[in-house]
Amino acid sequence: MGIDEVLEKLATVIDPDLKKDIVSMGMIKDLKLEGGRLGFTLELTTPACPFNAEIEEDVRRAVGELEGLAGFDLNVTAKVMEGRSLEDDTSMATVKNIIGVASGKGGVGKSTVSLNLAMALQQAGAKVGLLDADIYGPSIPLMLGMKDGYMQVEDNKLQPAESGGLRVVSFGFFSEQAHQAAIYRGPIISGILRQFLVDTNWSDLDYLIVDLPPGTGDIPLTLAQTIPITGILIVTTPQDVASNVAVKALGMFSKLNVPMIGVVENMSHFECTGCGMKHSIFGEGGAERISKDHDIPFIGAVPLHTGIRSGSDRGTPMVISAPDSPSSEAFRSCAKNVAAQCSIIAARLRDQPQEAAPPPAAPPAPPSAPPSAPPPAGPA
Repeated sequence: MGIDEVLEKLATVIDPDLKKDIVSMGMIKDLKLEGGRLGFTLELTTPACPFNAEIEEDVRRAVGELEGLAGFDLNVTAKVMEGRSLEDDTSMATVKNIIGVASGKGGVGKSTVSLNLAMALQQAGAKVGLLDADIYGPSIPLMLGMKDGYMQVEDNKLQPAESGGLRVVSFGFFSEQAHQAAIYRGPIISGILRQFLVDTNWSDLDYLIVDLPPGTGDIPLTLAQTIPITGILIVTTPQDVASNVAVKALGMFSKLNVPMIGVVENMSHFECTGCGMKHSIFGEGGAERISKDHDIPFIGAVPLHTGIRSGSDRGTPMVISAPDSPSSEAFRSCAKNVAAQCSIIAARLRDQPQEAAPPPAAPPAPPSAPPSAPPPAGPA
């Protein structure tokens, strides 16, 4: 038995998401066969892949079918794939994936989904950042219990605040704006977002979650046109009013050639702890209809839970305050599915770079230095 025979056997293991064998995907590292003892590293595409355990089990089964082995040593690691063209974005070349979280309307729990997805990805072992891009109504600092947090400027770069290892940037960290309305015209808002993106020391990140304001205004457009991003995650509730408007956000990003990661249904149902029945308070199936009608992945459904509200008010996200709750399990499942879709987009980008979306048009140059305080308000 030789190395070729080992690789041939391992090539029978298929990644369920990427639909490719683990050998051609380069997931087998440091393979050694000495004295009949086999050893190698299985490098998965993300620590948050929903099929990691299944792939490892298939690898062990395949190796077990090899004859004449005296022993087997397997080391399992994960290296997140780049789901965006870093060559086209030297300003944020250390961020492998940028995920915009959008909605057609407010009130669907988009910030709650963004925060808990970020925390769930981090809990899985990924390096994660969270950008609160809702300049008019930043809520992430409150939801993280960071009302007194702040960002510093070092070497002409904004330094994100940190919460348990999660790197966070928000307009809400500017103390003088904490209780004031942001009354700025579109160009100023777009300039702030560009600075938060490219003038921030994000360091090495596997995923940057960008919590976008609702609708299809300046900030979502600026994100799509400033830098290459991995894709957009749409958040909706089951009711027709929310899902019908969510389709408008989907349509905008599709016109801009931004990949769609999928759709999440928040507030999908409420399960009564007294009677055990599920109540569809806001209707049923809104996200699944969007997924079917527009051929985008259905990422998952998150049920209502009073702990989501109370945890956000206390500054403790649901996945931390009640990790065993059905809602936390749903957030973790959604995070795994989001990571899987990022890997699929990354594999497509790697294998077919000629079909990748063209880089966005160059935006107006941002100011040379990030603000140590919010810019002055323009005329209303």
